[in-house]
Order: sequence, then structure tokens, then C-alpha cells
Amino acid sequence: MSKAKIRFSGCLQEEEVHVDVENAIVELKGKSYGLGQLSLTSPVSGTIYGTLLNYKGALKVIENEVNEAPYNQPPKEPILYIKPVNTINGYNMPIPLPSDVAELEVGATLGVVIGRTATRVSEEHALDYVAGYTVVNDVTVPHSSVYRPAISQKARDGFCPVGPWVIERDAIENPDALELSVYINGELKQKNTTANLIRPVKKLITDVTEFMTLTAGDTLLVGVPEGAPLVKSGDHVCIEIEGVGTLENRVVHEHEIMAGGVKW
Repeated sequence: MSKAKIRFSGCLQEEEVHVDVENAIVELKGKSYGLGQLSLTSPVSGTIYGTLLNYKGALKVIENEVNEAPYNQPPKEPILYIKPVNTINGYNMPIPLPSDVAELEVGATLGVVIGRTATRVSEEHALDYVAGYTVVNDVTVPHSSVYRPAISQKARDGFCPVGPWVIERDAIENPDALELSVYINGELKQKNTTANLIRPVKKLITDVTEFMTLTAGDTLLVGVPEGAPLVKSGDHVCIEIEGVGTLENRVVHEHEIMAGGVKW
């Protein structure tokens, strides 16, 4: 069992619990619950910052484009974007499929949750500023342009499921060696590891806090690996990150959600 924080639907306060990551069991006040027995919302509420092109394979895919004008070289600094509050979604909650979109990309990524104010942090002490880790699905409408902020592709309502919990920092010995797997309808569709990050977790925190302050509750996404699976309405998405947890959601047409006709 590891310490973690969860948040129940309709509650503002987090609950400290013990979790069995492998078996998805939550121990609360002396009782054990399966995740399916709990109604959870996102365990994070601060600003969520995404990082673009931080996997070696993801950068390799667009190697030709980034070496052309106007950039003419790979990025030297972290490329960040924000997943605004309207995108934050919870474990087992539906991912809305917009009416004008046929498929979505699953953006499986490790979320690094900040525990205290971090400004110009050294790599040596970077993990001292981490409260814990969580699983995030940085959902995106498929697109090809890398020359402008992808607001309409990344900032749709419900496009950032997070959870099911934030596991304490010390439960993860090395955040730069975690296996990540994505299953669609029970079938393995993507497998990668945070060992393939261009900027490992410590380096990413150091580089980001060199020019901006991260505050307690903020979440820094380390990046999405190449080969993001595509999903359509009705698909069940399961993202596993070794030692951190398993995030599950189903894709649902947004008009079904608005009509209140979603069933699980």
C-alpha cells in the first residue's frame, strides 16, 4: 500500500488514503474499496501545463518539419501549453466527442504534481518540490500543424481526464523509468517508457522554473509519446503507468452527455 490523495465527486477537499496500485484498491478509514465502488473527480485542481515534443520518438516523427523555416532546428526550450480548467475531467467520467469530430487522440502522459512554490529550482533539488504523480490523458483532436497553439484541438471541455489519485512522491523510486501502456477496449495499442523523455522529470522542472513559477497544486505533464492511439465514440480507454495508477474513461458523443443519456 502507498499513500495517495483522492477527491470524491462534489467535494472540494482531498482525502488521504492508502492505495494498492496493482489491484486498484483504495483503503479509507479502515475499509477497502474497488475503484468501481467510488465516485471520484480529478485529484488535482491547479493549473495543468502540457509539454510538447518531449519524447524522442515524437520529435523524430516531425524531424523534417522542425528543421524547416521558420524554426530551422529542434526546440531548445520546453514547449508548454495550458490545459484550462474546463478540460479537467475525472476517473471513469465520459470524454466528450465533439459533433464535428470523428476521432480523438489519446495523450497518455505522466502528471507531476507540484507540492510547493518552485522558482529557479536546481536539478539536484527538483524532486523536493514534487508532491506526487498521477495519470493524465491529454486528449487532442487530431491535427498536423505545430506552428500555432492548438487551442481548438486541445482545450475542449473534458479533454483532460486525471486520476484516479495522486500517489505520493516517495512511492516512485525513479519517475524517469516508468512503463506506460494504453489499452483501447482491452487491446494494447501503445507502449512506451518515460526513459525516452528528452527532458527527464528533474530537468523539465528545472528548465520550466527557470522562467516561470510553479505553485502547489499545479501539474506539469511530461509529454505524450509518439503513436497516440485514435478512439471513437463508445471506446473504452485505459492508461496504465507503472506504479502510479490506471486511468479509465469512455468516449461518448457530447450530445449524449448534454442530454443526460450516458450509461456506464
